Amino acid sequence: MPDLPPRPLRWLFLDLNSYFASVEQQLQPSLRGRPVIVAPVGADTTVAIAASVEAKRYGISTGTPVWEAKQRCRELVVTPARHERYVEFHHAIVAEIERHIPVTRVCSIDEVACRLLDNENDRAHAEALAVRIKRGIREKVGACLTSSVGIAPNRLLAKLASDLQKPDGLVVFEAADLPHALYRLSLRDISGIGAKMERRLARDGVNDIEQLLARRPRDAGHAWGGTNGDRLWYLLHGVDLAEKATQSRTIGHSHVLSPGKRGYGAVRLTARRLALKAASRLRRKAYRARLLVLHARFEDDKSVWRTSAKLPATQDSFAVLAALDTLLPRLRAQEVVHRSGCRMIGVTLAEIEPVTAEQHSLFAHLPADDPLARETRGLALSRAMDRINERFGRHAVSVGAMHGGRLDRVGTKIAFGRIPDMDEFHE
Repeated sequence: MPDLPPRPLRWLFLDLNSYFASVEQQLQPSLRGRPVIVAPVGADTTVAIAASVEAKRYGISTGTPVWEAKQRCRELVVTPARHERYVEFHHAIVAEIERHIPVTRVCSIDEVACRLLDNENDRAHAEALAVRIKRGIREKVGACLTSSVGIAPNRLLAKLASDLQKPDGLVVFEAADLPHALYRLSLRDISGIGAKMERRLARDGVNDIEQLLARRPRDAGHAWGGTNGDRLWYLLHGVDLAEKATQSRTIGHSHVLSPGKRGYGAVRLTARRLALKAASRLRRKAYRARLLVLHARFEDDKSVWRTSAKLPATQDSFAVLAALDTLLPRLRAQEVVHRSGCRMIGVTLAEIEPVTAEQHSLFAHLPADDPLARETRGLALSRAMDRINERFGRHAVSVGAMHGGRLDRVGTKIAFGRIPDMDEFHE
């Protein structure tokens, strides 16, 4: 084994327990102590996006179909998701944590990581800090909001530690505990190891964490299939490696349609609404896109169907909608092939790049029907719509019909790895 550097406790990782369900129990006292799931729509055909601690005792978890969850627990309460409230609570929780220690990274809507300084990283001090944070969240934000905390030499190990004792746990991995404290975990417990990687490792003779870590770093990297295996070996031994920079590559939204609104008319309007939301986010983040991807799932098929269209490098909602209109006939043709409705529709803007600098257009005074003049006016109008909707609320102005009873409500939803800006709830 190579010589390893000193590995003091450097990270505190906090994971809110059953977050969405716990927020609902905080907001609705009648739900406290009861098995609860949060669902995206009021239909048994959808799945739970969160389960309370009480519901988990029946084997119900995120992804359990609502109909199955009801069979497992006859006393189950199903409550609709309120994503705006979850974001509000998230910001209140982060503010409370920062009363005790700066938040280094928000990892998801219900997870944060904090780096420990030299004067707060002995075990007793770090554990006392975790207890104060957990108590502060319960007392200042909500009594139902418990959390599990992991403390370790690096962020990966702190995350693994936070998963070991739920709910309301506190687990510490010190350098002296490593790597043998990890041997009780499965390979799939490590972020980045899914079914495909697990099979790859098994073909190389690695069936558990102990076998992976018994190898030399280079050999572990070979089993992994690249330099990440070498990196993982060091992380699991407690070395605090610098994190690799990441860059956003896509912006998009998807929506599961209600069973009664899966005809082509509703799907088309929903796709347009999702495209407008994505374009608005693109402008707010000062990006432009070169590719539009339309994707869908049909009632008779679990696979994802995709098609795409090239875009000029643009932020313009009208350019995005024009490209979408070229793709929708392909979607309709697929509905005919599948002989079933579309149950999920999504729109993604890809090949995005930052708008590094901007100047006034040279084409604004061209004749009104000139393509360059239309593009200039379209972007200006798109930005004006953003400002109006931010001030007066969602759908104050929109492009084309958005009502008429055929369209599902397309609100902002939380992907666990991305927290929406509050502005998105007004788009």
